Amino acid sequence: MIEPVALKDFFITFFSSALIIMAGASYALLFAWSKVNANPRIKIAAYLSYLVLLVSVAVLSNAANFSGYWLTLSGVMVVGYFFAPIGIWHLCVKTHADIITTEEEK
Repeated sequence: MIEPVALKDFFITFFSSALIIMAGASYALLFAWSKVNANPRIKIAAYLSYLVLLVSVAVLSNAANFSGYWLTLSGVMVVGYFFAPIGIWHLCVKTHADIITTEEEK
């Protein structure tokens, strides 16, 4: 049987995987909050969360011995985690702009 992750690296793999999810969610939440509340400290905290995400992906890639396709997939994931909250924010603003202007006209 092939063992993709060494037993000694199992905890590191588990912890870094969980940290990727938590840091990605934190980045998205803090990014949206920084758009609603114009406080530069919140945006800095969002980018620090993204930095934690980058480090977690690097640790996971190293512990799980990613190479080739899996390393490329990790890179695409990191890029997606960065641009998804920005795109979702713009989508929400554009879709709700009609609702706000319609309510103001009444």
